[in-house]
Amino acid sequence: MPTPTKGPRLGGGPAHERLMLANLAASLFEHKRITTTVTKAKRLKPYAERLVTFAKRGDLASRRRVLGLISDKGIVHELFTDIAGAVANRDGGYTRITKIGNRKGDNAPMAVIELVLEPVSPKQAVVAEATAAAAKAAPAAEAPAEEEVVETEAAEAEEAPAAEAEAAETEEAQTEEAPADEDKK
Repeated sequence: MPTPTKGPRLGGGPAHERLMLANLAASLFEHKRITTTVTKAKRLKPYAERLVTFAKRGDLASRRRVLGLISDKGIVHELFTDIAGAVANRDGGYTRITKIGNRKGDNAPMAVIELVLEPVSPKQAVVAEATAAAAKAAPAAEAPAEEEVVETEAAEAEEAPAAEAEAAETEEAQTEEAPADEDKK
């Protein structure tokens, strides 16, 4: 848990700060992204991520704990069903803060805080799935057959650069002949 900040809190006393963070978190879970000041966004990030961690647990005690902080049952239900399912494979880092410039009226630095609902790394998930499928499909008895395939692929790979070199030479020969033909006209 982050260390409490020293000095004045957001907008006054500690009770007001708790209520403000709870309302900001409820808005974040409802709309998936909100625009606020950079200071409020930085204070909201650990608060919201902690609530998402409770939602990932999914048990009754966690639900009651979150309901003690966010009073809207609909938002808590959405947090526990939709958001927790979307970030099930993610180990932390459920929110993202993007600075967007200063507010027109009072020149306060503004930021967008949003939930990160994309998969962790789609590439790694596909690679892991393909590796598992390949291991399942190729039993240990067929290991020698795979070696033959690898050898033939290596032989084809050696022939490919030679074919490309021949194609490049013929192209150069054609370009050299072309200017000579123009001179004759």
